[in-house]
Amino acid sequence: MHRRAARAPLCTIGTAITPRGMTLTRLSELVGVSIVNLSILKNDRAKAIRFSTLVAICRALDCEIGDLLVRADGSGS
Repeated sequence: MHRRAARAPLCTIGTAITPRGMTLTRLSELVGVSIVNLSILKNDRAKAIRFSTLVAICRALDCEIGDLLVRADGSGS
């Protein structure tokens, strides 16, 4: 049986901040994470994210973790 390699989840910060009228600069101020690191997350180049950072971003955007991280294959389960 062949197993497919797991794909990293996609980060949807860009689509989460746009309807809120927020910029990466403002999110950076609220969360205490550099704009560069948020940009890396937004552009799906991050290899890891701390739970504390993820929670802080969710708190600032008033969203759930599942709103920010989605499966790369697009399926919900």
